[in-house]
Amino acid sequence: MSIFSRFQNIKQSLPFELFVGMRYTRAKRRNHFISFISLTSMVGIGLGVAALIVVLSVMNGFQEELRSRILGVASHLQVTGANNVLADWQSVASKVQTAKHVTGTAPYIMAQGMLSNGQAVQGAIVRGVLPSQEGKVSDLAEHMRAGQLADLKAGEFGIVLGAELAQSLGVILGDKVVLMAPQGQFTPTGVVPRIKQFTVVGLFQIGMYEYDAGLALINIEDAAKLYRMGDNVSGVRLKLDDLFLAPKISRDLAVVLSDETQALFLTDWTQEHANFFRAIQMEKRVMFIILALIVAVAAFNIVSTLVMAVTDKRADIAIMRTFGASPPSIMAIFIVQGALIGVIGTVVGAFFGVLIALNISTIVPFIEHLFNVQFLAKDVYYISELPSHLLWGDVLTIVILSFLLSLIATLYPSWKASKMNPAEALRYD
Repeated sequence: MSIFSRFQNIKQSLPFELFVGMRYTRAKRRNHFISFISLTSMVGIGLGVAALIVVLSVMNGFQEELRSRILGVASHLQVTGANNVLADWQSVASKVQTAKHVTGTAPYIMAQGMLSNGQAVQGAIVRGVLPSQEGKVSDLAEHMRAGQLADLKAGEFGIVLGAELAQSLGVILGDKVVLMAPQGQFTPTGVVPRIKQFTVVGLFQIGMYEYDAGLALINIEDAAKLYRMGDNVSGVRLKLDDLFLAPKISRDLAVVLSDETQALFLTDWTQEHANFFRAIQMEKRVMFIILALIVAVAAFNIVSTLVMAVTDKRADIAIMRTFGASPPSIMAIFIVQGALIGVIGTVVGAFFGVLIALNISTIVPFIEHLFNVQFLAKDVYYISELPSHLLWGDVLTIVILSFLLSLIATLYPSWKASKMNPAEALRYD
């Protein structure tokens, strides 16, 4: 059997409605305006779908980038004591270290302080860390611009500053800064704040202004002396192998630590930065709705296409009805015609959207080089490259939404076609 004969058999095996609907879609029309509207609908749906995929991928990329930068300094989960004092932290750390999904622990002391250098004065969060263990719970060591965390040696009173904080104070590596603790000491002349001079031994830059301009690190023993903590610390920081399990692990650890005599509080990153990530998620949803409207407008252009197609095919509809085609069959023919426009536009848009989202790190630099522009200037934005993280769940949602909108747009004109009276349709033909 020849290939042509096989093709003919395939065509004959297709349902009547599908065969006619596909034929109407690819047939040359007398009214070229209908073809133009069909093409416009396809292009509009394709552009809308592609834009949705690219924009959501970029927003996912920004969200992931910001999350990694924040959690590079902040902990996934932390155990603190009442009044910011935790006694016998080694016992607490040994208990939580054996818990499932916990990959690292480290003690810390958190306090406020005032840093000064000459006339420059800046408030900062002072974190006392144990350099040998800090790398287990944070990525600060990977973001050092000068020096290293190991330079924070006990008793030498070294300090590591954020790059923005160092710039505000006008200090560089090796300079001296004065750290004033708000907890004062009583003297015959009154309450005097505790003051200690520190040497700048390192600078870090995370890329988050909140940390780069307001965080200073010192050795945990130096912090204990300055803030009179003795053998106590503020708490223990934990790193998890899956940061999204933090709320569940926090509840599990509360049971593990329930036999402790001192009051303990467990806080995870979703609580500390809840408003920030909720705002990002809200922006993503709003952008999805706005860009979905582009798809909706393009999809409902199918209504115009089918209304004109129904008017153009009145004689054909009447003849098919005369030969026994039922109203549901006529309706199905035009649903197929409109749905094909939506499917083609959706598939093409999804293809180009995924292609752009996966290669945006190459496409954006090429456009910047071609037009000699920079979308995210390094001296203005900390994230100077456009990140992209494609989620196939988002792609599937967009494709389904686009197809459903296209299908809904076909219902009314298809229904009107099925209600056409054959006698009325042939009266003027």
